Amino acid sequence: MGSVSLVDVSKRFALRVDGEQQSVQALAHVSFTVDDGEIVALIGPSGCGKTTALRIAMGLESASSGRVLVDGREVKGCGHDRGMVFQHAALLPWLTAAQNVMFGLEMKGVRGSELQTTVQRYLNLVGLDGSGSRRPHQLSGGMQQRVGIARALAIDPKVLLMDEPFGALDAQTREALQGELLEIHTRTGKTILFVTHDLDEAVLIADRIVVLRDGAVQEIMDVPLPRPRGDLGSVRGTKAFADARYHVWQALHAPTQH
Repeated sequence: MGSVSLVDVSKRFALRVDGEQQSVQALAHVSFTVDDGEIVALIGPSGCGKTTALRIAMGLESASSGRVLVDGREVKGCGHDRGMVFQHAALLPWLTAAQNVMFGLEMKGVRGSELQTTVQRYLNLVGLDGSGSRRPHQLSGGMQQRVGIARALAIDPKVLLMDEPFGALDAQTREALQGELLEIHTRTGKTILFVTHDLDEAVLIADRIVVLRDGAVQEIMDVPLPRPRGDLGSVRGTKAFADARYHVWQALHAPTQH
């Protein structure tokens, strides 16, 4: 698949407050790598820069300094080597589920029977093989997110970037999709950078966790849970899960290291 690296990435935003121009530091010298086939969770409190880091990795924002590398090659702007799944599915409401999945493929130049076959393959992968003709308003929130995941995967990116994709869903749907994401990862081997604010979700899904505080990396830790993880409900009951969760909690509440 591929790897993605943020190398000494900083980001400052210019804001006007009470008529005066001010500069806000959103990220400060952030560096980490998501290795080939790995799932890394980026976690931290609201406003710590998680989404900004992900948007820079995707090319939706430019860094004030630093670089983004995919397989060691510096990238600028968006590209088909990265796919993005947003917190809200952001589907085009006038298109069917299948047409939403087609959108990125058509932009990539895929046509004819290959287009139809690819769309069907990825709808099947996310469990929506019978829902391709339905429009977004006819789909539940969980189904809409499945379409968003299918759309991102269909262009066959080296890296899948996910910005709190289950954050707007009810608890039961969220847990179901966490398990489905792990199944998709097992079947595709995609490299995934996953932003979340949920400790349980980070530990259940990731191989490693990057803790972000005040725009800087506080700690990077391994998750000592074997793959495949099977029934996530059972995983939650293990000592290894409890220990890893507590380790993340400590990192989120420890004094900052910068």
